[in-house]
Amino acid sequence: MATVTLKPTKVPELIFEGYSITPDAFAGKTAAQIAALPGHEGKFVLKLGEFFTVSGNGGETAADTDIVIDGDCSRVKYIGSKMTAGSVTVNGNADMYVGGWMKGGKIHIKGNVDSFCGIQMEGGELLVDGDAKNHVGCAYRGDWRGMKGGTIRIKGSAGNDIGTAMLGGTIIIEKDVFIHVSTHAEGGTVIIKGDVEGRVGGQMVKGDMYVLGKIKFMLPGYKKIGTVEKEVDGAKYTFDHYIGDLGERHGKSKGQYVYANLYLKAAA
Repeated sequence: MATVTLKPTKVPELIFEGYSITPDAFAGKTAAQIAALPGHEGKFVLKLGEFFTVSGNGGETAADTDIVIDGDCSRVKYIGSKMTAGSVTVNGNADMYVGGWMKGGKIHIKGNVDSFCGIQMEGGELLVDGDAKNHVGCAYRGDWRGMKGGTIRIKGSAGNDIGTAMLGGTIIIEKDVFIHVSTHAEGGTVIIKGDVEGRVGGQMVKGDMYVLGKIKFMLPGYKKIGTVEKEVDGAKYTFDHYIGDLGERHGKSKGQYVYANLYLKAAA
C-alpha cells in the first residue's frame, strides 16, 4: 500500500471542492502530479497544491493507494467522493459530501463531518469518530434513490434526515438523532443507539430500523405486533416490534404484505 500524505497549508476563502481527493484520482501519479489535480473554489478551478503540501506517490491502483490528510478539512467538500477502492483518513474534521456516491474502499474521519456524508453511497465503509450533521446516507435533493449499499458508522450524534429514500446498506448512529429517519425508504437498515426526537419511518415501505434509546414522538402509522429478541451490532436485545408505515401502499411477497420494521428496545 502506497501512502500519500496531504497537509493543509491554507484555509479556503470560500469552500474548496476537493473532488480529486480519492485513491482513484491519485493512483499511478507522482506527488507533483497529485498536487496539480483540480478542485473548485466558487467558480474558479484551482489545484490541490494551492491548499495542501503533498508527499508520497500513489499506488499502481486505487486499491493500492492510502490517503492521509494530516489536519483539519472543515472547509473541504467531496473528500472520497465516488471512490471505488483504497482508503482515506482525515485527522480532523471534514465538510459536506464526504464519501458521496462511493462504491468501495474505506474512509475514516477522526473528527466531525458536515451534512450529506455518504449520500447515495453504493459500497465501502465510512467511519466518523465524531458527530455528523444532516442527511446521512440520503438521496440527492430532488432524487428518490438514496444509499444502496455499504456501511456508515457515526460514533457520535447526527441531525435530521437520516437514510432518506434509502434502498440498501447500513447506517449506525451510536448516539442521538434529531428527526426524520428512513423517510421514504424502500430497504436498508438504520440502527440508532441513542434517542430520537421523532418522525421515524415516515412513508417508509420496506427496510429495518432499530432504536435502542427512546422515541419521543412515535408516528401513528406504526402498529406494534409483538416482542422479539434480535442481535444488533454484536449484542442481543429485546425489542417491541412495530410495522408500518401503514398509511403507505405496500407490495406483496408470497401473498403477504411487506412492511417496514421498527424495532424499539423494550423497557426493562
